[in-house]
Amino acid sequence: MSRSQSSEVATPRTMAATLTVFYAFGGLTGILAIIGASSAGRGREALAGLVLAAFVAAAVMSRWGARWPRPAFHVVVAAGTTLIASAAVLSPDTATAMVYGAMMSFIAVDAFFFFRTTAAFLHMAGAVSAISAALQIRGDVPVFTALAVDAVIVALGVATRGLVLLASRATRDPLTGLTNRRGFDSALEELMAAATRTGLPLTAVLLDLDHFKQINDTDGHQAGDRVLRRVADVWRQALPADAVFARHGGDEFALLLPGTTGDQALDMVRRVTAEHADIGMSCGVAEHQIGDSAAQLMRRADSALYTAKAAGRGRAELDAGESSELVRDLAAALAAGEVFVHVQPVVDVASGRMIGVEALARWTHPVLGPVSPERFVALAEQNGLIAALGEHVLRTAVTQLTPLRLAVGGSLGLGINVSGRELCDPAYPQRVTAVLAESGWPASDVVLEVTESLLEAQSSAAVAALQVLRAAGLRVAIDDFGTGYSSLSRLDTLPVDILKFDSSFIATVAESPRRAQMLESIVGMARALGLSVVAEGVETSAQDEVLKRVGCTYAQGYLYGRPAPARELAAPWGRAHAAVAD
Repeated sequence: MSRSQSSEVATPRTMAATLTVFYAFGGLTGILAIIGASSAGRGREALAGLVLAAFVAAAVMSRWGARWPRPAFHVVVAAGTTLIASAAVLSPDTATAMVYGAMMSFIAVDAFFFFRTTAAFLHMAGAVSAISAALQIRGDVPVFTALAVDAVIVALGVATRGLVLLASRATRDPLTGLTNRRGFDSALEELMAAATRTGLPLTAVLLDLDHFKQINDTDGHQAGDRVLRRVADVWRQALPADAVFARHGGDEFALLLPGTTGDQALDMVRRVTAEHADIGMSCGVAEHQIGDSAAQLMRRADSALYTAKAAGRGRAELDAGESSELVRDLAAALAAGEVFVHVQPVVDVASGRMIGVEALARWTHPVLGPVSPERFVALAEQNGLIAALGEHVLRTAVTQLTPLRLAVGGSLGLGINVSGRELCDPAYPQRVTAVLAESGWPASDVVLEVTESLLEAQSSAAVAALQVLRAAGLRVAIDDFGTGYSSLSRLDTLPVDILKFDSSFIATVAESPRRAQMLESIVGMARALGLSVVAEGVETSAQDEVLKRVGCTYAQGYLYGRPAPARELAAPWGRAHAAVAD
């Protein structure tokens, strides 16, 4: 970080407190100067008005200044310059004018304490020019005396700049130029106090680079340093001006977003991480709640980060807090059976015949309306509801799909999404097999869909659970294949039967010959390994034609059917299969 680009070290609260003191003492100095001025002097009444203005400004800063955005303080400092220069012009005698000239050093201190170096020099130049002009307008201050005042102002500004640079280094990470942990902790205390006082939201985020040790071990520490600097640069440019982004230590970063809710922060984090998709990052998000201490807020962010890692890394999760009303509503909806299951067809590409479905949870909140699965599944994971949600989806799906299974000839694949938190639960395999035994649904027709990144994380408990369930007859699919970091060469060692290509991979196969060739190559390799392939997100006939040409086995997407309740799917697909059989 260059000296010319050093960041401000003062928070709005600190700036407001400093300006309150300077304006108040400026007013007091003005009163003393008026009392000590020659009785024959001029301008005493005008000076009294300026003194009153200084005291009013001090009161305003004390009451509301901490809430102002940083740019507002440029106006306040410039106003101070104008006030002091006016007082020097109006002073009743030379001695009083020189007192006001000396007060211009307040501006130099403020400028270099509050602002970046370039802006600070501009403020100081304005202050020096203003006081020089004011003293010369009077006509009773020699030029060299005015220059001596200027020298004092400049000396104090330069000295303050040096102290600020030292303070900045104490709270800055030398590698990335970001705030370090010490600076982050200080900012956290300031922003939490402001959030408590104003009632505005505040969200904390912990971000951890995935597999960073592997980068250092494989490519060296210089490569690791380049990755850290790149992440810092991307986030610094993408975040709002009032955000605090810090290197928390090692490969972990921390972020504070004042005025931002947890949901807004989650969307922002996902958007920014997409800008360096080749660098995996797990993120935990937590919104400040009434009564939270700084430690409690960061613990909740850390809990959300753990959830993101347990779910397979490369994702962001929101910790809404155990007291969240939305969590209570979700628990009540599960208990009342108000979380519904929709299913989307999976078809044989060659024949167009439905061979299975994917079960998808859907929840409509009575006030908020439809809640995205990504959001309420994350809530369930973070608040001990994921086991109940997973069992509810499986039990509901096999119950409601039995008529459809019979309509299509007694065999119907059922895809069930499973999270890392579920797989790490020792009781999960027993819950699944118990539901299947009660319903009579064949284990061989159930496909557990896990994300590619979850298998890449290779939690021993998760992989062991999958092996137990495969031994019981269930199959395992890698969901969203093509978006994570798994090595193709490891597919023969993982407990996997099916690859499900992510919709983002399929979206361009009809327009990109290279993408189509890649798909054909991977389909051939998967077939050689004994794996089936499902293409997700198929929306056009052109995409369907490409899938047929490259030999892709199965597909799903809006072209074949949108997610719908099982009863709405049973009749049309039952008739279609009857027609095929005839």
